[in-house]
Amino acid sequence: MTEAAYEPIAVSRRIEAPAGDIFRILTDPTRHLDLDGSGMLRGPASDAVISGAGDVFVMRMYYELHGDYEMNNHVVEYEPDRRIGWEPESGLGHPDASSPEARWGHRWVFDLVPDGPGATIVTEIFDASRLTENKRAELDGDPSWWIESMSTTLERLDALCTGRSSRREEG
Repeated sequence: MTEAAYEPIAVSRRIEAPAGDIFRILTDPTRHLDLDGSGMLRGPASDAVISGAGDVFVMRMYYELHGDYEMNNHVVEYEPDRRIGWEPESGLGHPDASSPEARWGHRWVFDLVPDGPGATIVTEIFDASRLTENKRAELDGDPSWWIESMSTTLERLDALCTGRSSRREEG
């Protein structure tokens, strides 16, 4: 991957739901499995709702290279009804769990911008710009995989919020 590939990747979608309704789904890790466009999530380790920066929520995961493992997600951005972001840290069962590199430096963020009455522009951001060189080598070389996964996540979020099937939107 080139250095430009480590710039944050962002995918946006207009969802016909108030930002507060969307934020409630994003702060509930029990709902993340419903949103997962990557196919890697297996569910939360607890049913605790995220209430602010500093919270940690644990997700059970599966990736062919590592098998079953957990990720400890440290909430680093929290602005009610506007923005939530977390930095994953390798947890139980992950080969990096006891390593000094357990926290790679990547970040997942959802940014919510109201767009008229009852609608919100939701932007999912994957920021891998602070990854170490050796962790960069582990990333899939084609950022289009991330874009497709993130687009699917936003489609699923749209369907959850509106109660109807969503259509794929460009951009």
